[in-house]
Amino acid sequence: MSERAATVAALYVETGGVYYGLDGVDPWDEVRDARRYDGPHPVVAHPPCARWSVPLCYVNQTRYGLAVGDDGGCFKAALHAVRTYGGVLEHPRDSVAWSRFGLPRPRRGGWVTAMGDDGMTTAVDQYRYGHAAAKQTWLYAVGCDPVALDWRPAPAGETALVSWLNPHLGRPRISKREASRTPIEFRDVLIEMARGAVRYE
Repeated sequence: MSERAATVAALYVETGGVYYGLDGVDPWDEVRDARRYDGPHPVVAHPPCARWSVPLCYVNQTRYGLAVGDDGGCFKAALHAVRTYGGVLEHPRDSVAWSRFGLPRPRRGGWVTAMGDDGMTTAVDQYRYGHAAAKQTWLYAVGCDPVALDWRPAPAGETALVSWLNPHLGRPRISKREASRTPIEFRDVLIEMARGAVRYE
C-alpha cells in the first residue's frame, strides 16, 4: 500500500540553511554526516559537487591532486538513499557522477528513464526558481511522479556570474556560497517531489 510521506530527510544541506525550521523536514548537515543516513524517510539529497562538477573537478585534480570523484563516498551514499527510500538528488549539469554511476542522461523539457534503472532524470535551470545565476542542474528521482517543471533556459547574458569561476563581462557577481544555495521555490518543489515518493508498508 502506497502512502504520502509525512517527513522528508534533507541530506548534505547547509547548517541553519533553507531546509532548517520546516515542519516535516529532517535536515542533515556536515556535522550529522548524511553518509550515515539509514532511513526510513524519502530524501532530498544535495551531495557535494566540487569533485564532480565540470570544469572545477579537473582544475582541482590538476592543481591540487584532488582526484575526480573522491568525495569520501558522499554521492554514492546519496544515490543509495534515493534508490532505497525514494526522493530526489540534485547535482550540477554535466556532473561526472552521472557517467560514473551510469545514470540516465537528462534532457531539458521532460523526464528521461532508462531500462534497468528505477529512476528518472531531467535538466533545469534554478534561475527559473529564483536563483541569481543560471545554475544549470540535473535531477535524479526515484519513486516520484514525473512532475512538470519550469524547463525554460535562463536568459543568455542576463544572469549573475559566480565570481571565482567566470570573467565579469559587466554582469553581477555572486560568491561561491551564494551560488551553492538552493532557492526557496526550488527547495519546495524538491520537498514535494520527495513527499510524493511511493513507499510500501
